[in-house]
Amino acid sequence: MKRRTFVRTAGLALGAAAAGAARPDALFGAIGASRRADLVLRGALVFDGLGGPPAEADVAITGDRIAAVGRRLSGGGTREVDLRGLALAPGFVDLHSHTDSTILTDPGAPSKVRQGVTTEIAGADGGSVGPWSEEEFRARRERYRESTGLEIDFRDLGGFLRFIDRIGPALNLASMIGAGSVRAHVVGDDDRPATDAELARMVAEVDRAVRDGACGLSSGLEYTPGGFADLDELVALASVLRGTGLSYASHMRNEDDRLLAAVEEAINVGRFAGVPVEISHLKAQGARNWWKAEPVLRTMEHAREGGVDVRFDVYPYIAYSTGLANLFPLSARDGGEAAFRARVADPVEGPRLEAAVRAKVASLGSWDSVQVTSTEDEALAWARGRRLGELAAERGEDPYALLTRIVAAGGGGMVGFGMSEENVARMLAHPLAVVVSDASARATEGPLSSGSPHPRTYGTFPRVLGRYVRELGVLPLETAIAKMTSMPADRAGLGDRGRIRPGGFADLVAFDADVVADRATFEDPHRYPVGLPHVMVNGRFVLRNGEPTDERPGRALRPGAR
Repeated sequence: MKRRTFVRTAGLALGAAAAGAARPDALFGAIGASRRADLVLRGALVFDGLGGPPAEADVAITGDRIAAVGRRLSGGGTREVDLRGLALAPGFVDLHSHTDSTILTDPGAPSKVRQGVTTEIAGADGGSVGPWSEEEFRARRERYRESTGLEIDFRDLGGFLRFIDRIGPALNLASMIGAGSVRAHVVGDDDRPATDAELARMVAEVDRAVRDGACGLSSGLEYTPGGFADLDELVALASVLRGTGLSYASHMRNEDDRLLAAVEEAINVGRFAGVPVEISHLKAQGARNWWKAEPVLRTMEHAREGGVDVRFDVYPYIAYSTGLANLFPLSARDGGEAAFRARVADPVEGPRLEAAVRAKVASLGSWDSVQVTSTEDEALAWARGRRLGELAAERGEDPYALLTRIVAAGGGGMVGFGMSEENVARMLAHPLAVVVSDASARATEGPLSSGSPHPRTYGTFPRVLGRYVRELGVLPLETAIAKMTSMPADRAGLGDRGRIRPGGFADLVAFDADVVADRATFEDPHRYPVGLPHVMVNGRFVLRNGEPTDERPGRALRPGAR
């Protein structure tokens, strides 16, 4: 039986059962509006976003809100759209994205909108927009002026969110405050403990960001300078969130050989600070560590039994993406980029770092487990999209020498093939997991089309629906939708998003459950998905019949705001 036939049959059965106990147009609760709606979406198979079974229903929209949901709504709409044959879900909420500055480059956010994403949560991995010193503000203002033509006026997260409201993007955007950005602002790039006075300033910066609308605190403990924070510093910063319901989200200190200890540290931050914990893009990296997936999941389950609200997020791929510098030990990056490059070239330090990098690459499998995604130096553009092992062999060059040449010229990004398909599926299906992209918005044309990014940038959410739900049967469709909608929305304090119900915001995606699929690959990543013809943000179409409408109804979101 086809998936569509199955879910439609289930929906009609649910409707028949409900009709015996209530009005046939009130499956989702009381009708929310009596006056004529602005828009009525007719006949879709509606998923509530909470994991409940679907039902064939109409959805009425007035302004930016859902006015009514029910079977055969009797009230008409100023406009009506026939969605028979399509599933209708809440718009997807990307809890871990990097659409910070890219939203200014292209407010249309094409690669995310075409996936059905209606809300981005930025500020991940310890890096957020601000706080900036006056010197850094001037440098960034000049950079934005040259690259986007925009004249920015913000120096911190609150100012950034207000700027987002002014430019009006296609989708909604919220942001965490980055612990690494706060440390860089107060302490700098050096590997040393913060003084008492510096720690007090950092706590004050986090507090100010939360009051200005941050939806949590993120850390990036494999990056500089965030990785130089100790447990006490992380607990002090996270404690600002106590009582708010907002989470401490951590790119942990290690995701391979010391994974178990890293998970314990993340949980302890939440335990000691008294706040929820979100473990970012959970993985067991490197074949020798794949066995750790099950113990890690059990550790989180036991921590929850002990009173720590810990959850995790995951993307549906067996490769991760980061900077090429992350192949080197964190200690090599102490003091900033110039100090890092000097150590790589140093005749004494260099061989030690080379040994560490070769060991890291061996844990992934080989140099062909490392694919270059970007280079700062345009003269090295020929390396983009290529596996380091293959490329070095073609050029008659040692792979480590090629790597250091790219690093010396300003560095770049990489994809690392290090996870197992079995673990990805196991984690996606786990009740504590939500789906994320860990990617910025990109485009197939213009300034956001550069490089060879991880395909998750274009394909994350359709890939879950197509590959892991329809093809592999890893999890039911309604469960997958909940992991992309209400669960991440609640985690970010955005409870009016991520569900279809009267009074909720009209962020919606219509897709064909038999067709939806990702098309982006590691070799050809700049490809939009298929099977998602309509996307609405705040009651307005941003994608209609598979084409962007150029509408910009998005806004900056802040926890608790309506």
